[in-house]
Amino acid sequence: MSWFGRWLEKRLPLRDSITLTQRNVYILPTGPGLMLGATLLLLLLTSINYQLNLGYLLTFLLAGSVIVGMHVGHATLRGVTMSLIAPEPQFAGSVAMVGIFLQSQRRAVRYGIGLSVLHSSHWLWVDLPAQGSSTVHLAFKPTRRGLHAVPTLTAETRFPLGTFRVWTVWRPATKVLVYPVPESAPPPLPAGQPRSNGTASSHISSSGEYDGVRAYRRGDPLKLIIWKKLAKAGQLVSRDAQQVQHTELWLDREHCGTSDPERQLSRLCAWVLQAEQRDLDYGLRLGTMEIVPGCGETHKKRCLEALALC
Repeated sequence: MSWFGRWLEKRLPLRDSITLTQRNVYILPTGPGLMLGATLLLLLLTSINYQLNLGYLLTFLLAGSVIVGMHVGHATLRGVTMSLIAPEPQFAGSVAMVGIFLQSQRRAVRYGIGLSVLHSSHWLWVDLPAQGSSTVHLAFKPTRRGLHAVPTLTAETRFPLGTFRVWTVWRPATKVLVYPVPESAPPPLPAGQPRSNGTASSHISSSGEYDGVRAYRRGDPLKLIIWKKLAKAGQLVSRDAQQVQHTELWLDREHCGTSDPERQLSRLCAWVLQAEQRDLDYGLRLGTMEIVPGCGETHKKRCLEALALC
């Protein structure tokens, strides 16, 4: 993209909903449209030169059709309201999906509306029903962790004749959170640390199983059964109340065994997913920032968000 294109894009207002009007819908002839214009000019000159009445009729009939097509094409986008559906957080390198909700109040179907990420060659085409709505999902791939702006989007149509390109450019305000890439083969989880009010010998065994989780024993209280594990793997296991009471699992940046900051975050990310899969209580330490031990989807998202923004 040229410097002029980047400068022009930055001048667009940030908003998550946009209604298309004559102020933000643009129109220019396409390549076939320019060729048709040159043909009409040639027909007109020929008709004038040879005084062909039928030539005049054909020329003005085609020119009138082009003018009507220009107005119909512009009206296809004009009046459409587009609203952004915020994307879910993703891991770096994964495909993020952006939802766009289109709504029309016009009493006619709008045909051939294409949507795409700006400067992308992948388009999704939709027909918008009369006084109806439709949802389109566009994909883009964030390559690094952090908080990223949703890429600039564009919508266009060449309906009905393909002689004019009618388009708009939209810059959403929403940002998407991108987590670090989890390490593919991380080492076992670090050993559990004694709580401040007691000691314990809980650790990670060579098989990778945490001592705070054991096989179900008849008579175990229902609150100690890990129901999520049963739903996922069909395996009935219980928390070891004695071990859980005296130990804490801390995922600490200083214990990653590598000095590369990004590899540290990648390993911590894999450990968070691993601990959550095993239904363990775990905490996260990133330098001066500390997230107290917990478990569950909310706790996992909080830890992954901390890793993404670290």
